[in-house]
Amino acid sequence: MKTAQLVAPLFLAVIAITPIFAQEGEFSGKVMHVKDGDSIVVMHGDKEEEIRLNGIDCPEKNQPFGSEATQKTTELCSDKTVSVKTHGLDQYHRTIGDVFLPDGKELNYELVRTGYAWWYRKYAPGNKELESLEQSARDQHLGLWAERLPVAPWMWRHGVRNLPNNQLNSSE
Repeated sequence: MKTAQLVAPLFLAVIAITPIFAQEGEFSGKVMHVKDGDSIVVMHGDKEEEIRLNGIDCPEKNQPFGSEATQKTTELCSDKTVSVKTHGLDQYHRTIGDVFLPDGKELNYELVRTGYAWWYRKYAPGNKELESLEQSARDQHLGLWAERLPVAPWMWRHGVRNLPNNQLNSSE
């Protein structure tokens, strides 16, 4: 049997089992559940898909402002039909996405603008809009920026609970 005859069926089988939503693209669906500040579940066709908000990081659930970030995300998008621009999968097999609300605003940006998320520099380097929104929220002491020394979630996940006065919240 020729190699091409063996490879073609295998290639088609791989395509058939690859989830359509693992690729980059766009879709719209109803928000079914808010998992935490930066993760939501959206209907994609007839399946629920977990979306990890692109370029931001919200406080962890057990971190100061974690429940407030989840509540803000819930307030902004729960039970609404949103548009999602996908950017592949993260290490936990969640779809990375920019989520657009029915009014056209981007959920990711709204969370940073209102002080319930950090600009995640590691995954969105050079994003001047997120940088500006975060700086504005810091200057106005909005949300988590009301804390004297808020600990970034990527540091919290590594066990850092308090920062010395000279420690910056730089990205991991």
